[in-house]
Amino acid sequence: MSRTVFCRPDYPDDVDDVPDMAALFAQLDGMLFRCRVDEAWTLLSVSPGCRELTGYCAAELLQDRLCSLETLTHPEDRSVVRGTIMAALETGSRYRIEYRIIGRDGEEKWVLERGVGVTGEAGERILEAYLEDITDRVLAHLQLAETELRYRSIFENSVVGMFQTTESGRYLAANQALATLYRYPTPEDLISSLADISTGLYIDTRRRDEFKCMIQRDGRVIDFESEILCRDGRRIWISENAHAVFAADGSLSYYEGTVEDITERHRYQSVLQHQATHDPLTALPNRNLLEDRLGQAVLAGERQGGKVALAFVDLDNFKVINDSLGHAVGDQLLIEIAHRLRTALRGVDTVARYGGDEFVLIMGEQAVREDTVHLLERVLDAVQAPLMLEGHALRMSCSIGVSVYPDDATDLDGLLRIADVAMYHAKESGKGQYCFYTRDLNLAAQERFALETALRAAIEHNELAVVYQPKVDSLGRVQGFEALVRWNSAGQGLVTPDRFIPLAEETGQILAIGEQVLYAACRTAASWPLIEGRALSVAVNLSARQLKEPGLVALVADALSVSGLPPECLELEITESMIMGDVEHTIRVLRSIKALGVRIAVDDFGTGYSSLSYLQRLPIDTLKIDRSFVSGCDQGGAVMAIPHAIIFLGKSLDLHIVAEGVETAAERDILTLCGCNEFQGYYFSRPMQRAAVDEYLMAKTACFDKGVLPR
Repeated sequence: MSRTVFCRPDYPDDVDDVPDMAALFAQLDGMLFRCRVDEAWTLLSVSPGCRELTGYCAAELLQDRLCSLETLTHPEDRSVVRGTIMAALETGSRYRIEYRIIGRDGEEKWVLERGVGVTGEAGERILEAYLEDITDRVLAHLQLAETELRYRSIFENSVVGMFQTTESGRYLAANQALATLYRYPTPEDLISSLADISTGLYIDTRRRDEFKCMIQRDGRVIDFESEILCRDGRRIWISENAHAVFAADGSLSYYEGTVEDITERHRYQSVLQHQATHDPLTALPNRNLLEDRLGQAVLAGERQGGKVALAFVDLDNFKVINDSLGHAVGDQLLIEIAHRLRTALRGVDTVARYGGDEFVLIMGEQAVREDTVHLLERVLDAVQAPLMLEGHALRMSCSIGVSVYPDDATDLDGLLRIADVAMYHAKESGKGQYCFYTRDLNLAAQERFALETALRAAIEHNELAVVYQPKVDSLGRVQGFEALVRWNSAGQGLVTPDRFIPLAEETGQILAIGEQVLYAACRTAASWPLIEGRALSVAVNLSARQLKEPGLVALVADALSVSGLPPECLELEITESMIMGDVEHTIRVLRSIKALGVRIAVDDFGTGYSSLSYLQRLPIDTLKIDRSFVSGCDQGGAVMAIPHAIIFLGKSLDLHIVAEGVETAAERDILTLCGCNEFQGYYFSRPMQRAAVDEYLMAKTACFDKGVLPR
């Protein structure tokens, strides 16, 4: 090889003055180069093809300015490359070596380098070589070798039987795997022992004829499953894949194919079929099987002239038990309820778990309504019977909605939807009872849907209003306000909170409502004047859904930041029943809110199920006595016992006590005497619009200026 310079260091993108050679080098796919025999293989010249191959231009490679050949070479291949080249230099021979390089973009390539050592003008050793990309060829070769190795291994270690048979049913050839599968010691024993596959192998002798018919029609059989009899009398299931082989004249020579033992798969298919149609916890049929069971019940009912009743069963207060006692106890409870439901019904009836704590009952052969009522009464009694789980004495109840085929609907979806409507009515009517579907219930469901739709629109268009009810001390001085949400709908009229708040909780719309109220209350409270040098506080109710939201703390912090309200002027109220959900989560969230400087109050205290041990751990500041315990407390005696106990408990925990629903001076006075700190109720003021709050505060301030105690 000549010592023509491909790219000079001082002119990296040019070649020497030989135009034909320059054009040739520019067209080469690979890379021509000259380099020193040193630690870095320092490049002295290189062709323009280096950019395509390595990602580096000549100027970056020459004299190792940015990268050297040694650096380009894959670290794992460097010693081999150097050893091969040095051995060739010692013998004065040409060398050829395949190895990997790593380009500028980090991509790994396989290259073939061919070269020879020459003596430079100064007498030093120099390599003249050509480097070309062989990645595609190497990868294809590796893939082919891997494929051949894999298939050779599969064949040598195969557990799949292979065969050739005549059309009449004799084996021409078989492998050891097939002989072993059929319990024969050798393929020869198998071939000599089975004169006719139809009668000597298949349990159903018609299978061989079906096998032949399929091949004649389609040219092959795929996954042809049959039960066969082995030599030792054992029965197994096999799957065959086979095709016909024809002679040059078009006549059939033989059938050939493979056989696989699918006995376990057949067994598992039965198991999977059961799993797909049954609940894994209770072993009851699941919703996938309901359609079939309903169809069976309908056919039986039509034959006997009866009807079919579908009952939608929902356990009452299951979530409270599941959250407070744990999911393990909840699962045991569901298993026990499933057993009780099966026991309460007849063998011809179906009990299915629909999901969560919901069950569906299909009761066929219902000649008259009294037949269904009798079964439902048995179900209620069975569910309500006392039970003991993990040392806990429990008494459950359920709400049941009932629809009847074909009176109410003629398909499963329709019956379920209607029964669900009836179940909700039963739950709203007091739980622990059943309710048959009526057209009036459907009207109620439609009204509920309309209310839900209107509420969604009200949230989107900011139709909800925030009003404020004052909280005062024993002298009538205003300490703050509670923010309450009100809805005067254009289409629904005045909708009371007890109608739309539970609906919002159920549908998740309470999150948007809670956010709107929080921001509005903080902005409004930030604008209130100081009263006797004191900043007034505002209390905002949190919903159970809000308490579970991971972004609640950030939301509160943002509302304070945007409004400029001092954190100590905001109090967030949670209900006592909310504490008994995920207690540890509740404590973590409340502590994070407290860290902002915000106060925490427990609303409606005395109506829930909170444990005193949890109450001690909660980072709360205020207890609010529910209005149901305040009403009539001035009568003393037993009526005052609960408020007095709550006040005593709160004081012992160093908590602020607020009484809700105070409507008379006598109620205020007796609660003041017991140590209650603040009061809230119609006796002092009804909830007011934002504009009315300013007038109210001015009037209160004027009373104190005149030395008159406000009411």
